[in-house]
Amino acid sequence: MKKILIINGHPDRDSYNYALSEAYRTAAIRAGAELTQINIADLQFDPNLRFGYRKRMELEPDLVEALQKIKEAEHIVWFFPMWWYSYPAVMKGFVDRLFLPGIVMKFIEGKPFPEKLLKGRTARIVITADTPSWYDRFLWAVQQLINSKKERLNFVGFIPFQ
Repeated sequence: MKKILIINGHPDRDSYNYALSEAYRTAAIRAGAELTQINIADLQFDPNLRFGYRKRMELEPDLVEALQKIKEAEHIVWFFPMWWYSYPAVMKGFVDRLFLPGIVMKFIEGKPFPEKLLKGRTARIVITADTPSWYDRFLWAVQQLINSKKERLNFVGFIPFQ
């Protein structure tokens, strides 16, 4: 049985992203997966990385629980909208606060790349947008957003695919 984690980055529970994640959740459970979910909008945490990497902020209980779910998952599915060719601010804050050195990667002196602490997991990215697809292709914006997200996930050990 595969352990799947859904991370929904949309701040509105009445959104299309929630409907999509619920449909995915239902199908995954029917297929026999063990499923957990993180709705970032429901978490209580400071989304600002107040000191950058200079000084570590204590993780709030919701972030500690979210990190545990991420570590236990074999496959993570991210659902989020594309707003201004990026993702919602609350999702950015979630990633900034959790995907830190010592938590999801470990820098090793003399090595060009860090040790990937989330190695062996896979990820899928589901992005919704309301711009015409021809416009996104013309600007390459969607592909750039997907590629940047995939690169970040790969940096900490995920094997991302669309």
